[in-house]
Amino acid sequence: MKLYYHPLSTYSQKAVIAFYEKGVTFEPAIVQLMDPAARAEYERLYPLGKIPSLMRDDGWFIPESTIIIEYLEGYFPQGQKLIPDGRDEARQVRFMDRMLDHYLNDTFIKIFFDARQPEGERDPKGVAAAKATIDKIYAYLERHLEGRTWLVGESFSMGECAAAPPLGYLRQTYPFDRYRNVESYWQRLEARPSVARVLAEAKPYLAAFGLS
Repeated sequence: MKLYYHPLSTYSQKAVIAFYEKGVTFEPAIVQLMDPAARAEYERLYPLGKIPSLMRDDGWFIPESTIIIEYLEGYFPQGQKLIPDGRDEARQVRFMDRMLDHYLNDTFIKIFFDARQPEGERDPKGVAAAKATIDKIYAYLERHLEGRTWLVGESFSMGECAAAPPLGYLRQTYPFDRYRNVESYWQRLEARPSVARVLAEAKPYLAAFGLS
């Protein structure tokens, strides 16, 4: 199966972490969405032009990082279990996944790309609102992670797949070092082999954005 993604994309990183945790191989297809011709070619496959997406060998197309992880969990029992069997824990993991996608990842993306717009096209009110939302998530995570290793239960889950990519960028662009529990959580994430591998794969692409 072929994974359409880009190593810098937070949602791509989220899906790739899951592949590595599960020990599932995939054919990489890097999509350069900033290239108009490459974007147009990809949009013929997926008109919304969002990455990542997964194409199975039988032609079954699976878009969106969360749905890809749900697919992996349903069809590949090996490796790390990313969605618990218990109904309550599974619901909690899915809640964390949604919350982190909508209120941490998407707000980070707003800040990241706004800073790269020409001065006259920037949206300071939108960026301020995004930072206010991130502050709320930092405070929530700081309370939630007290006495915990991972977000739900005792195991690395889909919640961690969602948390690691935006936190990896935010540690430089909107730091969380004054939040002791969040900082410790990031250190655990960074040490996880799947996350470390994704971070290493992104490094060659980071220079163009002035990040390291």
